[in-house]
Amino acid sequence: MNTLSYKTVSANAASVEKNWLVVDAEGQTLGRLASKVALLIRGKRKPNYTPHVDCGDNVIIVNAEKVVLSGNKMTDKTYIWHTGYPGGQRTTNPEQIMAKFPERIVEKAVKGMLPKNRLGAELFRNLHVYAGPEHKNEAQKPTVININEIK
Repeated sequence: MNTLSYKTVSANAASVEKNWLVVDAEGQTLGRLASKVALLIRGKRKPNYTPHVDCGDNVIIVNAEKVVLSGNKMTDKTYIWHTGYPGGQRTTNPEQIMAKFPERIVEKAVKGMLPKNRLGAELFRNLHVYAGPEHKNEAQKPTVININEIK
């Protein structure tokens, strides 16, 4: 057996082929949608996946306002943050966020499933979320994919 014929290919920024994908979030469960989109952004479904390189695709999510949360999560789930001042702990729920900024719930869910380092911050820039059915990335000629076909 010739072991020199088996070479591990490591992707770099020059050799990565990035595509633009459109995902329709209408009727999708938030967590399941976010985990599948995080896989696409990270590039883990590609044969040349390299953990320390941004080898994923750019993902456009439309109809973010029509995403579904199961059970009573729309009212009972809480997002907590701290302002940095004494007594500055604040909370909100998805219902309040959806009223003002419907795309932020999807962004927060996907961001939580990306690495917590510089690479994760770079990967998060590959996500574009829009509340309605239209998006402003037509010049990139994105391909529409069915998120339900991804396992």
